[in-house]
Amino acid sequence: MALIVQKYGGTSVGTTDRIKNVARRVARFHREGHQLVVVVSAMSGETNRLLALAKELSANPNPRELDVVAATGEQVTIGLLAIALEEMGFKARSYTGGQVRILTDNAFTKARILSIDEQNMRADLEAGTIVIVAGFQGVDAEENITTLGRGGSDTSGVALAAALKADECQIYTDVDGVYTTDPRIVPEARRLDTVTFEEMLEMASLGSKVLQIRSVEFAGKYQVKLRVLSSLEDPMVTSRGTLITFEEDHSMEQAIISGIAFTRDEAKISVMGVEDKPGIAYAILGPVAAANIDVDMIVQNIGASGHTDFSFTVNRSEYQKALDVLARERGKVFKAREIIGDSKICKVSVVGIGMRSHVGLASKMFKSLADEGINIQMISTSEIKISVVIDEKYLELAVRVLHKTFELDKPPVPIAGSAV
Repeated sequence: MALIVQKYGGTSVGTTDRIKNVARRVARFHREGHQLVVVVSAMSGETNRLLALAKELSANPNPRELDVVAATGEQVTIGLLAIALEEMGFKARSYTGGQVRILTDNAFTKARILSIDEQNMRADLEAGTIVIVAGFQGVDAEENITTLGRGGSDTSGVALAAALKADECQIYTDVDGVYTTDPRIVPEARRLDTVTFEEMLEMASLGSKVLQIRSVEFAGKYQVKLRVLSSLEDPMVTSRGTLITFEEDHSMEQAIISGIAFTRDEAKISVMGVEDKPGIAYAILGPVAAANIDVDMIVQNIGASGHTDFSFTVNRSEYQKALDVLARERGKVFKAREIIGDSKICKVSVVGIGMRSHVGLASKMFKSLADEGINIQMISTSEIKISVVIDEKYLELAVRVLHKTFELDKPPVPIAGSAV
């Protein structure tokens, strides 16, 4: 008997028929003797609908009240799933984030989990009850409802698995695992049987939509066994999906590059002609950080006249906000010749732990893009990834070219001595 946490996304519970399908899958695991904690998102499209209602009343809704509204979507789903399971003859109990006591900070709309009280859930599990928890939400120290940001249900699932010391956390989505890249762009993309936490963390941070980045961080920190599966397959069929594992696992596929990640939601801001002196980076980015805007790639070009150009990228949704912050601080905190921006860029990245032991991968990537006439605007690297910023119009071409260049359509080379 194992303790399993299963998380189902919005498409998995998008209709009552799909909720029944989830109930059948949960029931199968329960009949096999497993203890089940099920974390669910709001029904597909529901969170967007709720947020749109708030925006009809105010261009800038109070974040606390926005969380009150947004959290109701999951409350509907947990109740419906509990009803479906009880109709099938199983004991089930639903919990909101506050009822579980998922304690968060008070950063409304993007709160972070501080602690989880798992005692009530454990008591229900020992009594043979299936526990159903609303993802995406918690409460702060003053009992205010908080939400964890878009995709936060993944984080809820992994955090609960960590708190309960679950044997496995299964993330069910509308895809059957992690692919070398988006199959909608590259039909030859392959599903990976395994991928390391490091690679998955990079891919999630670089635009892969399969898992939310904070959920991968949680899984890696607490060594939660994590598996990505499809909820749209026959609930009576056992699927392998993709296992997120550790590098020291000797059954790992031997691939230099594991995947191509990308994100369209990028914008670039350049602060031109600022003084080249100590503290200028903080003078520019300090106010941006104070406005709770995340900065990604940063490039500083030092000029010969004692001035420099400073460029960085932000999420496109925060592009105008960042420009407004810089315009307000210009002349007070820093001086600049001009501030310019571009919201028509994208980021494309190659990811793989094999980069640590192979040279020439960057030049191979840059040559393949150059051969297609794709200009690189910014470059960022780590031990296991290379990211470039390019014009958005070249995104799909770049992904297809890089997927072919690194032969990701071909199966991995088996490890010597392992079963084929």
